[in-house]
Amino acid sequence: MPVFFKRILIANRGEIARRIIRTCNRLGIESVAVYSEADAAMPFVKEATAAVCVGPTQAKKSYLDIDNIIQAAKETDADAIHPGYGFLSENPAFVRRCEEEGITFIGPAAKAIELMGSKLEARAQMQEAGVPVVPGSEGRLESVEEAVSLAGEIGYPLMLKASAGGGGIGMQLVHNAEELEKAFDSTKQRAESFFGDGDLFLEKWINEPRHIEVQIAADEHGNVIHLYERECSVQRRNQKVVEESPSPFLDEKLRKELLQTAIRGVQHIGYTNVGTMEFIFDGEKNFYFLEMNTRLQVEHPVTEEITGLDLVELQFQLAAGEKLPFGQQNIKKHGHSIECRLYAEDPNTYFPSPGTIKRLILPGGARLDFAVEEGSQVSPFYDPMIGKIIVHGDDRHQAIGKMQAALEKLEVEGITTNLPLLYDIMENATFKKGEYTTKFLDEFQKERQVR
Repeated sequence: MPVFFKRILIANRGEIARRIIRTCNRLGIESVAVYSEADAAMPFVKEATAAVCVGPTQAKKSYLDIDNIIQAAKETDADAIHPGYGFLSENPAFVRRCEEEGITFIGPAAKAIELMGSKLEARAQMQEAGVPVVPGSEGRLESVEEAVSLAGEIGYPLMLKASAGGGGIGMQLVHNAEELEKAFDSTKQRAESFFGDGDLFLEKWINEPRHIEVQIAADEHGNVIHLYERECSVQRRNQKVVEESPSPFLDEKLRKELLQTAIRGVQHIGYTNVGTMEFIFDGEKNFYFLEMNTRLQVEHPVTEEITGLDLVELQFQLAAGEKLPFGQQNIKKHGHSIECRLYAEDPNTYFPSPGTIKRLILPGGARLDFAVEEGSQVSPFYDPMIGKIIVHGDDRHQAIGKMQAALEKLEVEGITTNLPLLYDIMENATFKKGEYTTKFLDEFQKERQVR
């Protein structure tokens, strides 16, 4: 494959920075790491071709400082920037700044990010495309009185959501008018604080929900393909813990309908590069659009494992304006893949557990996308995920067995992690049957604590 970029700056940290560096190395592309003062000794800084400190520990003064990131790109003569996930990855102002500076942003256009960054606008666009959305309010809620009135028409329980929300932030389940009245102002203030946008809307609460997403890729020449789905229903506080592909919930007919629906939505908005369409399923197997993530997902490795593709390499190609190197008919899924996210946190309370990793034994027989190594300092200032364990098997049963073996051999000392919880999930009968919903982990945790 031709090298489309000479030097790529990675506007991120941790495991995703290391992941992107690996693809750069394989393709003969130089990599530039940016890092905060707290991350100076982290593995990704040492592994890049060059590294630039972009500020102090606080993310807003380093990883979220657009001026500092752009300056680092110019100083190192980087011709492209990969944003990873989180931080500036879905910031349209950052994309526009890259364009102004003549630096290629490895991701979609600013307009697409803006369009899908507003859940209200995304809902409207999907409705235009004929993609089903969760029943709810149309447009933003102007007042708590309007919210209560509409809620009475839609019916409780409901989710009160921030239009610009994400990662489980800006969401509140309400069961009656009293709860809605109490939650309205606090949710609005939280949305304004986190996202700079206090617009709220209501969606019908889906009973026994499953969270399934579709990986898509689109070029600038009108071609759109799917790379199958990922099951993401094992969640804590609306954040994913275990992902797998293919979903054990879908039969082939429903899978085909879901995948084609996702492509229809992507085509409607003229999206380019790699992205993810997220859907929620009810107990009757009806599905509804939730949101679109206009970036690489944390859980992208399970898609790579079942398709044999490198999604970061694909992002490079698409950002360079190339056509998709294959058609839909060339994409086949093989076997089954599972990913577990290893968090530096108490597995029962989910409280972060920063500190020094005094001992780290990594197992064989699995793909390990880790942010840390033995001796690394886990900072309390960033996301507590320190690594991902990914396995691939001929079928789901074999994949679960491989994950169990990998988790048994993994050792981490010096900090508390959710490793015991991950192993217990793999052992759980409901998980093994593939019959879990997004309620699974909360219910399972209650059982574990009783035992």
